[in-house]
Amino acid sequence: MPVHDADIDQSKVISYYEDYDEQSRLTKGSGLLEFFRMQEIIGRFGSPPPRVVLDVGGGPGTYSRWLASLGYEAHLIDPVSKHLEQAREASASQPDHPLASVSEGDARSLSWHDESVDLVLLMGPLYHLLAREDRLAALSEARRVLRNGGILIATGVNRYASLVDGLMNGYIDDPDFMTILYRDLSDGRHLPNSHAQEYFTTAFFHRPEELEEEIAEAGFSIRGMFSVQGPGEYATDLDDRMADPRRREQLLDLIRMVEQERTLMGMASHLVVAAEK
Repeated sequence: MPVHDADIDQSKVISYYEDYDEQSRLTKGSGLLEFFRMQEIIGRFGSPPPRVVLDVGGGPGTYSRWLASLGYEAHLIDPVSKHLEQAREASASQPDHPLASVSEGDARSLSWHDESVDLVLLMGPLYHLLAREDRLAALSEARRVLRNGGILIATGVNRYASLVDGLMNGYIDDPDFMTILYRDLSDGRHLPNSHAQEYFTTAFFHRPEELEEEIAEAGFSIRGMFSVQGPGEYATDLDDRMADPRRREQLLDLIRMVEQERTLMGMASHLVVAAEK
């Protein structure tokens, strides 16, 4: 059986996450800001429980466990063995609201029946699939399993994330990073060397219009595109600000005010689209 480039890319992604601490990423700083914002956006568009949620590429299950705690029937799919083990352990720690299922799977080929899900979270696969046809396959699968009127929440990494990250952290002094950055800016393909874990892993970084176009091409009706972190992830003392309820709400309110401002879309690490079948 021939080995395809897409399989090699996914192998690199899986290897990266086996070594990376994804479980704690959303607990501090910009990651915690992302978590608060995504909870808010999911809550705006998702119908109230009880509903069936499919968290595709959901990592260790941070979002699906949160939804399960609210009364949703939340199912997690991920290709990384470490994430599946972490999700099962974390699910067991909330026995009154456990995950309905945790299973290994690929966003491009879901084992779920047609029209069996109310909400699909696709918050990772679209930026870890380099080829456009693979991203469209993942979106088509999400649409297939959604009921009519069901909602897709899909995130992308913004095209300029490496540029901002490189400037903020001084990575632009590293010639290896600059090679990665020039390619990112040229065509969105993020192809770091395997030894440079701080430079992320194989990914595709979208322009806002590209993410919208792909979701629309898959047959969805777009309800809105939003900047996840907005300019908020560059706030001073972000950890302290997020720990203070008053200062955190002030920051979140400012982000909401500009969350759909197109001229600021390139500032945030993540973009998110809410769409309906």
